Amino acid sequence: MKAIQNDASNENDIATYRRIRVAIGILGIGLPIALLVLPLFPFLETSIQGSISQYYYSNLRDLFTGVLCAVGLFLIRYKGHKSSKIWENDSLLTNIAGYMAFGIALFPTGPDECSQKIYTLFPYCYSLLGIAHYVFAAIFFSVLSLISIKVFTIGQEENKGIPVSYLNENKIYRICGYLMLFCIIMMPVFDVFKVSYSTLILEALTLFSFGISWLIKGRVLGDKGKIGEKLYREKN
Repeated sequence: MKAIQNDASNENDIATYRRIRVAIGILGIGLPIALLVLPLFPFLETSIQGSISQYYYSNLRDLFTGVLCAVGLFLIRYKGHKSSKIWENDSLLTNIAGYMAFGIALFPTGPDECSQKIYTLFPYCYSLLGIAHYVFAAIFFSVLSLISIKVFTIGQEENKGIPVSYLNENKIYRICGYLMLFCIIMMPVFDVFKVSYSTLILEALTLFSFGISWLIKGRVLGDKGKIGEKLYREKN
């Protein structure tokens, strides 16, 4: 009887972890979509911003900060596997990313004009406010890319009976992780050349990559039949 209860408990724990991963993934993908689509409705009186961070100074500020805080809370409460290697310590990395998400929400990017009202813990037009925001954002996305590249790729069990397909989950995690790193590096480069909406596009790509990685880890498509074989090298 105890063995049956333990099996049921383990299955519940696995299902809970997967639901949390899916929720994080949906929030990651949903935020840029919402911020790009909602300005199309005239009654919101909000235009497309130059970056996702600049939505803080629009009528969609509550959506922007709310989603970030939700992601931060999920990441902090997500208790992944621990490891002596920092870059493979799931629990530590998700905690760091979670606190950085709160930092992004509470320390907004600098306003275009100091005449704008700044609703934040430090309502002053200091350049340090924007610097703090970008530091939090850079750490947030860097840690998330590390999770995709180094942590998510650990879990797959070796199954010599099933070949590694081009849709294998580990390939998807690495692509998402490296794409996040690429976007982080290219943001200041495009900003120097004043490329219109470059930051918005790169931030959206970063969030999409983050969201896709977590959705696949949460097995949002299921893991039965061909999907299980192609993505996870499992037969169910």
